[in-house]
Parts: sequence; structure tokens; C-alpha cells
Amino acid sequence: MDYSVVIIVVVIFIIRLAFLKVSKQNEQAILANGGREYGVQNSKRLTILHILFYFSCLVEAVLRRAELDIQGLLGCVLVAFALVMLYVVTQLLKGIWTVKLMIANEHKFNDHWLFRVVKHPNYFLNIVPELIGLALLCHALYSAVFILPFYAFVLYKRIEEENRLIAEVIIPNSKI
Repeated sequence: MDYSVVIIVVVIFIIRLAFLKVSKQNEQAILANGGREYGVQNSKRLTILHILFYFSCLVEAVLRRAELDIQGLLGCVLVAFALVMLYVVTQLLKGIWTVKLMIANEHKFNDHWLFRVVKHPNYFLNIVPELIGLALLCHALYSAVFILPFYAFVLYKRIEEENRLIAEVIIPNSKI
């Protein structure tokens, strides 16, 4: 078996862990400064589904003896794009970016052009291409078919709640 796909998935996972460390630091600072977390149960569901999807894709890659073919390379390109976009979003949001749904005390609306063009770039330019890319890289058809619909539903609920908080809390804070 060619282990390049497994190695790439492990590297992607390690990169995601580095971003998780940034998120944890930001979460602590937000809470210490009077911020709040919302959608706790939904965040837990997203976390479980994300880990399950990675694990499932990795298992499928091993069982299928996935190789780095054209499909795998396309998956790598999508994942690379997703990770670049994750970096961009974390830089634009700085200390308020977290994997959880958190609102800092006196949280201001970010009016950067990227947020105007793509309302939720962290989801649509990072998470969605990352998951599709990972499935392609690992040739993980079953993971995509059986896990992604649940992930999409939970992500939809997250976006609904985030939209509500933007309208009810963040935009009013920006007018102060």
C-alpha cells in the first residue's frame, strides 16, 4: 500500500490541531473578558462529526488502499485551498475566531469584503471544501454519503444560530 494518502491526512489533522490551539487561546480570552458561548450542544455535535469524518475517511483510505491519483490530487488541492482560507479567516477575525460559537464582549461586525461576498467564509470556503477534499483524497465514498448529510444539517443549524446572533447582538454592538 502507498501510505502517502495516510501521511497527508495525518499532516492535515496536525495542521487542524494547531488551529484548534489558537481557538482554545481565543476562547479563554473571550470568556475572561466577559464574552459568551452560544450553541454549546451544536458545537459538540460539529466536533464529534468532524472527528468521526476524519477517522472514517482514514479508515476508508486504508481499506481501499487509496493512492494519490487524480482524484486524490484534486482532494489535496481542495484541502490546501480550505486550509489557506482558514488561515485568512483567522487572520481577519484575529482574537475572536474560534471553532465554537462565541461572542466577545462588545463584539463588532467585521465588514471585510470577504464577509460581504461570502457571508460565512469559515464554513463555505474552509469546512465544506476541506471535507469534500478529504473524501476525495481518501476515496471515502461511504464517509461522504453517510456522514456528510448529518454534518450538513448540523452546520446549517450553526449558520442559522450565527445569523440570528449577528442580527441581534453583533450588528447592534457595532453601532455603539
